[in-house]
Amino acid sequence: MSTIIYPSPIFGPVHSRRLGVSLGINLMPGDGKVCTFDCVYCECGFNADHRAHLRRPTREEVREALEVRLQDMKANGPAPDVLTFAGNGEPTAHPHFPEIMDDTLALRDRYFPAAKVSVLSNSTMLHRPEVVAALKRIDNNILKLDTVDADYIRRVDRPTGAYDVKQVIEQLKAFHGHLIIQTMFMKGTHDGISVDNTGDRYVLPWIETVKQIAPSQVMIYTIDRETPDTHLEKASHEELDRIATLLRESGLNVSVSY
Repeated sequence: MSTIIYPSPIFGPVHSRRLGVSLGINLMPGDGKVCTFDCVYCECGFNADHRAHLRRPTREEVREALEVRLQDMKANGPAPDVLTFAGNGEPTAHPHFPEIMDDTLALRDRYFPAAKVSVLSNSTMLHRPEVVAALKRIDNNILKLDTVDADYIRRVDRPTGAYDVKQVIEQLKAFHGHLIIQTMFMKGTHDGISVDNTGDRYVLPWIETVKQIAPSQVMIYTIDRETPDTHLEKASHEELDRIATLLRESGLNVSVSY
């Protein structure tokens, strides 16, 4: 089983299926995984298998490394389409995430003002007002909602702390449309129990909730890389297309990554 542990604090650029040429910003240690979810499908593996020994990068270390990399890209290319907070865990869990966002936006404006700033978040830190304020300032505020079924979340996303999906849904609504909902669809089993969320049992209540959240876009995707649980399976093109059609019929803007 292979996993991906990203360098910290800057990695790439990489070509993202959803975002284009993406320069990664990893606010977690570069030798392991620190996340508020322990998803069975995570390309970085299970939390317990990749304990970090290094500390998180400081605000100053992130700012300095990002500026050096942007200077090099300015001189030698390629120009980034997006600066993306992602990597080995939940970026908004960094204690100085709002201040790091201030620095990132300033550096983006200085070197590549046309580039977008994105955050890939699992939505677990939306109880922090300063995190919400920072997310409202960026171009692509991409927040996870794999399902509205609490049992499925406990079994598949596996939060490491308190998580109330009803509360998270209300927090997502409070963005008043300035967010992108990101949802993983897959099949297969975990510990002998189905994780298939492509059927109407999961899809229809999720769509009704997404309509209430009213995001600017919905990103649906499936497994792209090796997962720590080898019993998981990709959703098919046909299954993703069916879900995308239902979303469009509900008046929602959707993108699909197969």
